[in-house]
Amino acid sequence: MSAVATKNKVILHIDGDAFFVGVECAKNPKLKGLPVVTGEERGIVSALSYEAKALGVVRGMPIFKIKKEFPNVVVLPGDYKSYVEYSSKMFEIVNRYAYGVEEYSIDECFADVTGLDRTLKKTYREIAEKIKKEIADELGLSVSIGLAPTKVLAKVASNWVKPNGLTIIDTSTAGDFLAKVPIGKVWGIGPRTADVLIRRGAKTALDFREKDLLWVKKCLSKPYEAIWLELNSVLVMGVNTEVKNAYSSIQKTRTFHPATNDKAFLWSQISKHIEDACRKARHYELTPKKISIFLKTNDFKIASASTTLPSPSNSPEISLSVARELFKKIHTKGILYRTAGVTLDALTADFAPQADLFGDTAKGDKFDLIHKQIDFLENKLGKRVVYLGSTKQALDHKELGTDADELDRDLLFL
Repeated sequence: MSAVATKNKVILHIDGDAFFVGVECAKNPKLKGLPVVTGEERGIVSALSYEAKALGVVRGMPIFKIKKEFPNVVVLPGDYKSYVEYSSKMFEIVNRYAYGVEEYSIDECFADVTGLDRTLKKTYREIAEKIKKEIADELGLSVSIGLAPTKVLAKVASNWVKPNGLTIIDTSTAGDFLAKVPIGKVWGIGPRTADVLIRRGAKTALDFREKDLLWVKKCLSKPYEAIWLELNSVLVMGVNTEVKNAYSSIQKTRTFHPATNDKAFLWSQISKHIEDACRKARHYELTPKKISIFLKTNDFKIASASTTLPSPSNSPEISLSVARELFKKIHTKGILYRTAGVTLDALTADFAPQADLFGDTAKGDKFDLIHKQIDFLENKLGKRVVYLGSTKQALDHKELGTDADELDRDLLFL
């Protein structure tokens, strides 16, 4: 097949193959073909090569276990600065052959290439092959590409052959592909919804597609109607090329090893996350009204607590003042924790605070002025020029690599 039917839209989806490890191999070609994992700085596997996967390594596996059971595996700290740089360059290459790129995550994007076969005098396959070749030649990265009439079908296509795949789905062949895709593997359908659909006879993507629209509306909420339409080659999820500049919430989290019950260390992690989340909120001129914190145990049980801020503010001192009490509620003596996290919620733009009886607004205004000056200094001199004393222990603990959340100030996908 040379092209997707011209009466339909043609959506391209690119997915980097083992992207973080791919970047490490591009930086150091001697690593190519070897079992490689990243995540040494976090104590768990963040990403792995296909060779490591073939040995039985999986994401989230403790690094100490890798070193003990798989001594031939190369273990590296994450280099998130490089991952962001390579991601940006990859999207720039795609932009050469598209009307714009929707950066869905650090290693994948969508692009609308409808009609460019005539403009570029190439088939859609040739356009995809050209993109793959330039990414490989210029960046040393392998990607898998899917071409289809909709975003959901394009995701199915890009995942069909990996690594280094190129798969085209059109309206006439979609059924053949979807018959082999378990419903739980469809983009946007989570485990709970998949269980519901399986109980109702939709075990595959094709089963779901062949259900009546009235059945879909009756049994599922509106987002799943959109997925059903896209599986039926009706594009309803347009490619959004606008850079997002607002958030409904901002979350910061980090997993560490070994697990610990050390209150001072855990509180320092919470403090660091609050500082980073507030910095990000200030960057986008957003102000949170609520905060929640959580701790996750080794067996993935989560203790969390949330509250409304006394006065909406994107200064960390205001959040810290209430987070301390939340922390006391969720921390349990004797329990080992492996992850700490913070979420700022109910974000508003250009918040204008009202005066209050207890001085919290005035206090927040004072901190706002201080942090404007700190942000100015950090923009000139780099991050962490000034930081809270309560954050120091968390910063000292970071010995290797760069935390994944350190470079996401302008990004939506890290």
